[in-house]
Amino acid sequence: MPAGSPPLSRAPPVADPRPVIIAVDGRSGAGKTTVALELAALLRRHRTVSLFHLEDIYPGWDGLADGVGSYVSSVLEPLHRGLPAQWTAWDWAGKHDGDSRTTAVADVVLVEGVGAAHASARPYLDAVVWVEAAAAERKQRALARDGDTYAPFWDRWAEQEDRLLAGDAVAAVADIVVDGTNGVAAAPERVLTALAGLPALEALLAPELARRRGLAFSAERVAAHPAAADLFAALFGDSPDAVWLDSSIADGGGDSGQPAGRSRFSIMADASGSFGQTATHADGVTTVRAGQVAARIHGPFFRWLDSVWGRRAVRTPEHFPAEFTLGWLGYLGYGLKAETGGAAEAPPPGAASGTQAPPSSVPAAQPAAALLFAGRAVVVDHQEKCLYLLTLADAGLPASVAEADSWTSQVRAMLAQLHQADPPALPPAPAFSIRDGEARYKAMIAASLGEIRDGNSYEVCLTTQLEAHSGGRVDGWAAYLALRSRNPAPFAAFLRFGGTAVCSTSPERFLRIDSAGLMRAEPIKGTRRRGAGPQEDAALKAELSSSLKDRAENVMIVDLLRNDLSHYALPGSVTVPRLCAVESYATVHQLVSTIEAQLAPGNSRAQALAAAFPAGSMTGAPKISTMAILDRLEAGPRGIYSGGIGYFSLNAAMDLSVTIRTLVLQDTDDGGTHLSLGIGGAITADSDDDAEWQEIQAKAYGVLSTLGATFPG
Repeated sequence: MPAGSPPLSRAPPVADPRPVIIAVDGRSGAGKTTVALELAALLRRHRTVSLFHLEDIYPGWDGLADGVGSYVSSVLEPLHRGLPAQWTAWDWAGKHDGDSRTTAVADVVLVEGVGAAHASARPYLDAVVWVEAAAAERKQRALARDGDTYAPFWDRWAEQEDRLLAGDAVAAVADIVVDGTNGVAAAPERVLTALAGLPALEALLAPELARRRGLAFSAERVAAHPAAADLFAALFGDSPDAVWLDSSIADGGGDSGQPAGRSRFSIMADASGSFGQTATHADGVTTVRAGQVAARIHGPFFRWLDSVWGRRAVRTPEHFPAEFTLGWLGYLGYGLKAETGGAAEAPPPGAASGTQAPPSSVPAAQPAAALLFAGRAVVVDHQEKCLYLLTLADAGLPASVAEADSWTSQVRAMLAQLHQADPPALPPAPAFSIRDGEARYKAMIAASLGEIRDGNSYEVCLTTQLEAHSGGRVDGWAAYLALRSRNPAPFAAFLRFGGTAVCSTSPERFLRIDSAGLMRAEPIKGTRRRGAGPQEDAALKAELSSSLKDRAENVMIVDLLRNDLSHYALPGSVTVPRLCAVESYATVHQLVSTIEAQLAPGNSRAQALAAAFPAGSMTGAPKISTMAILDRLEAGPRGIYSGGIGYFSLNAAMDLSVTIRTLVLQDTDDGGTHLSLGIGGAITADSDDDAEWQEIQAKAYGVLSTLGATFPG
């Protein structure tokens, strides 16, 4: 701008005159009218709302399709342009056109009725809510509401609904689905919460989001230290979705060479209570379920994670020594690499073991991520031999405070009656097969060495999977108890999400970010089995410590992680306080390093995690090009294996292990269970294929021997 020129004037921004339009659709009698009316009342607390019922515009009992057409042209089109909608109502008593009506422009327009979210209407809509229930229940409700008026026309109207929806599966594309099987009285509040989670409505529902961040956190200390397995079984044994982040090594004692304090706390939680939710991510959609309401958020998982975690929502009380202050717990699968520079995983082959299995024995595809939100939990302090009962409450709602108090009282009463239970018995182990037999695995090693010689990678972390199918159900809980007893680990975990159980005895931390932003990764590269006696064991440990190959593997991953953490770290804050230290566990010795960095203020914690995902110790270096090599070599997806297990806390802390030494059990439709165990090792320029083949057997030994199984072949 030339000197002396007057400042440029800027016109004030023009407010968008268009309302946010939300459709509440569903077949007759599902409960959509109740949902729409109650939702309108909730929305009016902070904004203006207009409500339009499609039944006012249908031209008679044969007019469903024509009514939807009039609704789109007369109501949605003008409202979408920010203009009032003028339309002609139907006179149901006189059976002819009635008076002219107007639906005013408001902050929100709720449109409700069969066809509200028809394909022709969806271009004008900002969100779609679908309410569903079985036909018999819907008919009973509709006739109870409208009596003899509706009874003669039910079948006639239902046929029109069938025709309208035949080529337009609204439920499949809806943003929010409400299960109205048992009524919808409790649904509107959850629908409002779900709407607040949709990126398109964040600005509109800012008051609701602000209230969600103003919650009261409580950590009540209890002077008790029962057996952890008995405690989890009593509290969460019957929960369909539950997580136990179990520092099982704390029960074992002994000198493992671990840093002090790593195994101090265990966390137990489920998705019960008014705050309970579950979230699964698959095919680019995160589905969040809370009671009878499910919301679908389209877009990357890490973008969704950033919206629900990473901003400090509660503060840690001074008397509470742990970092977890309630929040999300579960797993992130290896397939999320598609969002962090890798390619999407190919679907599993039809027969992982080389023989065609009957369709009923094939497990469902695992979600790329599965988490539950815990509004209450138990933290076990193994050092101080006590418990902390964690609760979340909306301090402005007496019912919420009462719910939290009631739960802590129930837990205290249960502790007084807790008794030690005998562990459930494991059935005979099924025979395992391996996805890649010795010849093929060694061929993959040779191919990896070729990629290294060609300069495409320095280190290729090659994996395969062991798989088995049991004709009867295998109890994941029984399997986990046996594993934690035989092979305790600092990052052990038991997860149950419906028919899937995850039994992990991982010794490796992937990434921790504490509430102050300190990031820490502790990669493992280098493994030896434990010796049969003290002398052999000491020799194996010394050999690992001095192995040039294993140290080279470890240092390469340390360099990779230094780079990963640096993307969101304060410049100059990346350090390596521990390099190639030996840690010893029940069945193996491991070579472990520690990398730390300070997250730069203002940076996204979810994006810092994404920059490091998946763990470099499970890919190799450089990460992106090596993941592409692995995609070409490995015969099937890794699934949960090679990802991370842990928590995302409301105080902005997180802690994830690397998903190794992990047995996954999935119920199948034939009444059986599919079992899988991922194993692998790092291939470098001086790798020996016989030694690598022996290494994966050593890594599988702890799990297989616990099950009474042997390595196939």
